[in-house]
Amino acid sequence: MSQKVLLTSKEVNIILHRLACQLIEKHLDFSDTVLIGIQPRGTFLAERLKELLEKEYHISDVSLGYLDITFFRDDFRRTNKPLEANKTQIDFLVEDKKVIFIDDVLYTGRSIRAALTAIQSFGRPSGIELLALIDRRFSRDLPIQPDYRGRQVDAINGEKVKVCWVEQDGEDGVYMVTN
Repeated sequence: MSQKVLLTSKEVNIILHRLACQLIEKHLDFSDTVLIGIQPRGTFLAERLKELLEKEYHISDVSLGYLDITFFRDDFRRTNKPLEANKTQIDFLVEDKKVIFIDDVLYTGRSIRAALTAIQSFGRPSGIELLALIDRRFSRDLPIQPDYRGRQVDAINGEKVKVCWVEQDGEDGVYMVTN
């Protein structure tokens, strides 16, 4: 198994700042906008963006929730391994709000399709956007594209994109892993 660096810690930080600025351009004070981190790996990115928006760009009270999509996936019954659900934590209504789904890697689009179904339990948003740190653009099974992307990556099926976060992995970085 080999690993190639796609993004260093410094590059991840630069991209996070760019994404935060793009969000501010479109949503200004976030009074009608909520961030939803897709469990499990999108939560780290969502937390980082919320922290940047509040501390670096002085936007107060950015609403952040976490959405578990485990049992909304169309493939959850196709595995023999036991599924571990994560916690959904959305302490606000999404009714008539602009929702921004946040995930680390956009691959087939199936996770986002599941998130679109799952979010309906919390109300009807006025609109939904997608932010992904990594967009694996030639791997889509569904017609889903990010509104905000950190980096586009071309990877063949045997390759995997691994996103590391200092909070869980001890470092920030993005790697291409081949078997």
